[in-house]
Amino acid sequence: TFTIRSLDGMQQQAAAPPVVTASMDEATMDDADGASPAQDLPRIAEVSYDGFTEDISVGDAILVDGGMVNFRVDSVEGPDVICSCTDPGILLPKANLTFHREGRLVRARNAMLPTISPKDWMDIDFAIENGADLIAVSFVKTAETINHLKSYLKSKCLPKAGAASGADALAASAAAAVPSVVSKIESFDSLPNLDEIVAASDAVMVARGDLGAQIPLEDVPVVQQEITRTCRRLNKPCIVASHLLRSMLEHPTPTRAEVADIADVVQQRADALMLSGESAAGLHPMKSLDVLRTVATRTEHFMQAYQEDQQSEATDMLERLYSRTDGQNGAGADAKASLSEAEYISEGICASATYLSNQLNASAIFVFTKRGYMASLLSRCRPSCPIFAFTDTDAVRRKMNLLWGIMPFRIDLFKDNPEATVERTFKLLRRRELIKEGELVVVVSDVGHTTDIIRSIQVRYVTSEGSAAMATQPKDAPKK
Repeated sequence: TFTIRSLDGMQQQAAAPPVVTASMDEATMDDADGASPAQDLPRIAEVSYDGFTEDISVGDAILVDGGMVNFRVDSVEGPDVICSCTDPGILLPKANLTFHREGRLVRARNAMLPTISPKDWMDIDFAIENGADLIAVSFVKTAETINHLKSYLKSKCLPKAGAASGADALAASAAAAVPSVVSKIESFDSLPNLDEIVAASDAVMVARGDLGAQIPLEDVPVVQQEITRTCRRLNKPCIVASHLLRSMLEHPTPTRAEVADIADVVQQRADALMLSGESAAGLHPMKSLDVLRTVATRTEHFMQAYQEDQQSEATDMLERLYSRTDGQNGAGADAKASLSEAEYISEGICASATYLSNQLNASAIFVFTKRGYMASLLSRCRPSCPIFAFTDTDAVRRKMNLLWGIMPFRIDLFKDNPEATVERTFKLLRRRELIKEGELVVVVSDVGHTTDIIRSIQVRYVTSEGSAAMATQPKDAPKK
């Protein structure tokens, strides 16, 4: 038997509890130094929210971290829930508990508590003071939580920029950068509000560990694909995390199923893959990262070399923006109605630039952007060549690292004139051997040297002096 005790989280000691090991016949508690088990110690685990004993009933199944350890409730005695261990394992600190009744997930009373706790708000202030680029919110249930947090971040950050002047303006501008908000989809309550949550967020993380504890296992791949598709449709970066290389917590090589899982996530067009326990507490963090990068890169190369539908992303976007049916307004009219004029033009330019780069077999796409918006649209179209993004803000440059296919650089945009800036970027990348003389590059811009926004697409050849327009193609340039 085993006891799970409900305690107020604020009354718990700050020190991490010892590791608890449970088995079918006995539960032993080992201290952190690996001393011999003390059989006379009570076999008790603590949960950190009130109302646990009110939610639980005799006969319920309690799952720890999605089933790594399972218990059956035998009785409830005051604050204590007396259980029998049905599936043995190790209880780690801060493990997530869910419970099922007659095979169905029970929605606990703590699911009604605020997503962001008072302690979380203190951590958010700490993140702002230290210039964090991203803030991830766990167990997001509605878009209201994200909108509330983003309003708070703006109110805390924007006054800093207005208070500075002169030589301190640049430093204050960097400090005033508003962190982006990442919504972690790891709750059953998130799924009915998925579109609203994704639209309100700056990025989305598919936290498959906790999500898999709240929905049937067979639904996890389907829900993951639904989330990645929603992110692509709404142009939000998608991060897939949890259990990518779980076996490498202990072993130096992954299982073949884990390798296939990574490849499947890449083929679903996720923007980023994230390790958690493998790099935070595993025995082989660098090997895990090497495996993740190698498998993802190999899968990308396969997709580019053998897929016949490389044009599908850009083509689908162009059809969605401009298609008409039988002389009447079709999907294109619906898309135009749902977008502002500026967004409609930007999406059209980026889809056209991607289609053009694929047709011309261009070696790269250059994009000049202040907010990273045009770069995100190009990333969404998944061109077959690298995207080099140039911005004049360090915070924007760092955030663009999250986007698929983007290699960001910080430069002074159009400090002298647009042509000088474009030539400077060609020379910079040629010195770094990222582009070569005679190659074709598509250039996209949504910034200008005046207050007017200049959106344009150009096709240029790389020359020894910088670049040349396609009309003045060098004699030795390869034919496309």
